[in-house]
Amino acid sequence: MGRILPSMLEIADPQDIRDRLDAVRASARDELALKRGVVSVLKTALTAGRAKARERLEQGAHRGRSCAESLCYLQDVIIRELYTFATSHVFPAPNPSEAERLAVAAVGGYGRGTLAPGSDIDLLFLLPYKQTPWGESVVEYMLYALWDLGLKVGHSTRSIADCIRLSREDFTIRTALLEARYIYGDRPLFDELQQRFDDEVVKGTANEFVEAKLAERDLRHQRSGESRYLVEPNVKEGKGGLRDLNTLFWIAKYVYRVKQASDLVKVGVFTKEEYQTFRKAENFLWAVRCELHFLTGRAEERITFDLQTEMARRLGYQEHRGLKAVERFMKHYFLIAKDVGDLTRIFCAVLEEQEKKKKPSIGRFMQAIRRKKVIRGFAVETNRLTVTNESFFDKDPVNIIRLFHVAESHGLDIHPDVLKLVTRSLGLVDASLRKNEEANRLFLEILSSRKTPEATLRLMNEAGVLGRFVQDFGRIVALMQFNMYHHYTADEHLLRAIGILSEVEKGKEREEYPLAHELMGKLKSRNALYMAVFLHDIAKGRDEDHSDAGAAIARKLCPRLGMGPGETETVAWLVQNHLVMSDVAQRRDIADPRTVRDFADLVQSPERLRMLYVLTVVDIKAVGPGVWNGWKGQLLRQLYFESEALLQGGESALNRKGRVAEAKEALAARLSDWSKAAVDRYLKRHGDAYWLSTDTDMQERHARFIEQGKDQALAIAAEPAPMRDITEITLYTQDHPGLFARFAGACAVLGMNIVDAKIFTTRDGMALDMLWVQDPDGTAVHEERRIRRLEDMIRKVLAGEVLPPDAIESRQRRERRADAFTVAPQVFIDNDASDHYTVIEVNGLDRPGLVHALARALFHLGLTIGSAHITTYGERAVDVFYVKDVIGHKVTNANKKKAVERHLLEALTDPMKKARPAKRRREDAAAAAE
Repeated sequence: MGRILPSMLEIADPQDIRDRLDAVRASARDELALKRGVVSVLKTALTAGRAKARERLEQGAHRGRSCAESLCYLQDVIIRELYTFATSHVFPAPNPSEAERLAVAAVGGYGRGTLAPGSDIDLLFLLPYKQTPWGESVVEYMLYALWDLGLKVGHSTRSIADCIRLSREDFTIRTALLEARYIYGDRPLFDELQQRFDDEVVKGTANEFVEAKLAERDLRHQRSGESRYLVEPNVKEGKGGLRDLNTLFWIAKYVYRVKQASDLVKVGVFTKEEYQTFRKAENFLWAVRCELHFLTGRAEERITFDLQTEMARRLGYQEHRGLKAVERFMKHYFLIAKDVGDLTRIFCAVLEEQEKKKKPSIGRFMQAIRRKKVIRGFAVETNRLTVTNESFFDKDPVNIIRLFHVAESHGLDIHPDVLKLVTRSLGLVDASLRKNEEANRLFLEILSSRKTPEATLRLMNEAGVLGRFVQDFGRIVALMQFNMYHHYTADEHLLRAIGILSEVEKGKEREEYPLAHELMGKLKSRNALYMAVFLHDIAKGRDEDHSDAGAAIARKLCPRLGMGPGETETVAWLVQNHLVMSDVAQRRDIADPRTVRDFADLVQSPERLRMLYVLTVVDIKAVGPGVWNGWKGQLLRQLYFESEALLQGGESALNRKGRVAEAKEALAARLSDWSKAAVDRYLKRHGDAYWLSTDTDMQERHARFIEQGKDQALAIAAEPAPMRDITEITLYTQDHPGLFARFAGACAVLGMNIVDAKIFTTRDGMALDMLWVQDPDGTAVHEERRIRRLEDMIRKVLAGEVLPPDAIESRQRRERRADAFTVAPQVFIDNDASDHYTVIEVNGLDRPGLVHALARALFHLGLTIGSAHITTYGERAVDVFYVKDVIGHKVTNANKKKAVERHLLEALTDPMKKARPAKRRREDAAAAAE
């Protein structure tokens, strides 16, 4: 064993451990005391060594890989001293036979010489032949001691012949043995394994190993999420994570027989600069992984929201230029993940080129003959674009943009060598190229291509070109927004949005967004819409509002790309207002004429309305899986059609009384099986608001439902609509104050989310309430059993048998992920948004039972809810209530408005406390004081 560096002796001192073990052996009275003493000594060394490694990492004295190597060294020392103790004092073999030889080797990740705090310890106990009683005893003693230390040990006991046979059959075993590293024991035995492994397994099998490892990588990416820009990334298995670097090195080790990463420069795989990028990525990812394990106390590989802020603090990140420390940490992570992707691409290009050189000369000659096709200066080789010389881009930098344009327009791949040259030529993407008219024209054509704009823009981004050519895009590359709503980084969101827009235009997934596809065919300017989608979030991460800043960027960039003043202004308006349609549809009462009128006044033209609708659909869909659903689609379509009619002068021609009369007439025709007297009586029961905010289908359902339930104290009907991802619950009972709050409480008890509500009181004092509910995963509640449970729970809550706050707290605990966030509670009271109601918007941290608590607070304030619109954006809840006071007026008194704000803020701060009856709150406070 070579000289140990002083820094490593601080992690673990082998001589000190040996002395302590000798002291234990001298004082132990029996075998059990001896075993306990051994475990105690080793555990003390393990705990102290890990604490020292962690201290160095967090103080910055250790880089990530150094920390992983220190933990590996610590584990090696523990195993060596344990082996020495076992073979010298517990199971000595004074005259060992040829069969009584044993080598202990590290395999898998441990074999690489790096360990995270929670990593498995993968060991190979290597035998010359079959197992002997002595060898079995030593292995068993060591394993039990390691398990007693609390280590997760993966182990195998095999002969050399077993290792060779199994590694031929199984790529996982082959990869583990590829990284086998000698720890202690019989060295010649281990050396023999390595020699035979090289000669009998590796030799001549490079191609099959490379194919297997790349296929394995693709499958792993598929399982963990295809994008390397998921905002809760997996540092080990995710795209751009440590496993990708491992795969790269496994292949290099197998193909080139290198022993360490620095050898990749010697064999011509990487330049010195690329090797430095490799080391930088490895250091960073190991620092993240080690800190993640230290922080959680387990082998946690996913950087979840609840860990990111503390991780950033411990790794030394500070707030800077409007970015939170956590956002800077995660941006660094995603930039490193991108570097790993670049290295993988470069590595694969070198592999391919070197493999091609191995072909017989006649094969290369035939390939050269075929390489005659040239497109705009680019050669086409095996259906991939390449360049004729390394100065191709220097001679005309526009060729960098032209490369991607030709690839897009001709449906060709780009040769990895050319992408490598592009990455090394990024200095040419400068102010001069950005002003070049031809380059800008080509870029706009790429962006609005009818083929595969997302794939080409993504390739430009991966190569580093996109962020240099459009510098404002460069500012959001790898930018994470620290919230639970957005699933991807800002640049990834924009690229996905372009891809979805292209799918909408082509009619893919037409059943999911039919109207958007139809409207795309009616647009006068595709370019303006594609540009608006590309720019709508480009100003994220700035101090100013990103919609305003994005519009300013559009006004500068669009003319540069050759767009006229009219198109430029359209793009700027769309970017400025890209959130408006979503906000109005989800957070306002579309049935209120004022809502549609104000929205139409803002939009002003049918063309803008069409473009804004498509942009809104694409934006929501690109946020991430599960965010878009049928309910949001229905709300947006309803707002679109009502606004379109108003903009075209259709609805405005009908006055309010005329619309009410038409609605009654349409329903009367549907109820032809009723007597005229029964129809007349029914039509008189509802006020104008009911007729104006429901359609004829719903009105007929209600009429028949009320007729059937007229003799029941409480009638409930549930109608799942899976296509819209919603279940409509209709309730009919004697009206009394606080009814909606109780309904909301019953839903919260069962974990259902209310997304919308309409509340009507008939002229004869009955409540007709409609709730639209979803499961927590954003789908319709359609199981009959769950619907029956909801009906039963509503009856119990109304009867006072169940108190919602108690039931909610016992059933649900707030998700730990949400603990990572703070959402400032806010209450906005608006008397201008509706002609007849005060509109109250509440913003705060989403929690179980929040709608119940807010509705209960409004009830205690003497306010009647006309409709409720419930929206969540990850951890943020935005709930809107249309209310009147007890005499049917708006809330205008200043003192009353202050009281409303105070009570709702209390509900946002502690929903369950606010939802409890006042008597119970006093009892709880008294009990706490005792």
